[in-house]
Amino acid sequence: MRLLVRDRLLGIGDDYWIEDENGRKVFLVDGKAMRLRDTFELKDTAGNVLIDIHQKMFALRDTMVIQRDGEDLATIRRKRLSLLRNHYRVDLVDGTELDISGKILDREFAIEYQGELLAVISRRWLTVRDTYTVDVVREDADPALLIAVAVCVIHLAEKEREDD
Repeated sequence: MRLLVRDRLLGIGDDYWIEDENGRKVFLVDGKAMRLRDTFELKDTAGNVLIDIHQKMFALRDTMVIQRDGEDLATIRRKRLSLLRNHYRVDLVDGTELDISGKILDREFAIEYQGELLAVISRRWLTVRDTYTVDVVREDADPALLIAVAVCVIHLAEKEREDD
């Protein structure tokens, strides 16, 4: 499954649509402005919240939390020892660990589970907007979760760049 993410570069807020490869809207990433912590909601086309994403308030390192139906689903943070490329770790509540590595700010990275590829995020430039794809490789993978992971990792990397 290939999903196209069209970042809004010049717009106000962090809202943007995710479309399938045929141009049909699938998900909306709804950034919530004016909050104490960074917050996003991943919604379906009817406006139903599928996943809630927010910054963990009291953490030593920047951490994002993904929730579904009010229950924690995953936490995402940068790995401590990453020398050449950006590495992030996703800890799912069931104990599963996902590894994210690549050039996050360039939108060129992969999401893996025990060395097996789950999704590839890749950027391509269009004339007006910045677009990148999320190619979900495994049929049984949860596309909403993988989109949420990509949103979190990109947000954390951009925030880290701003702090430097």
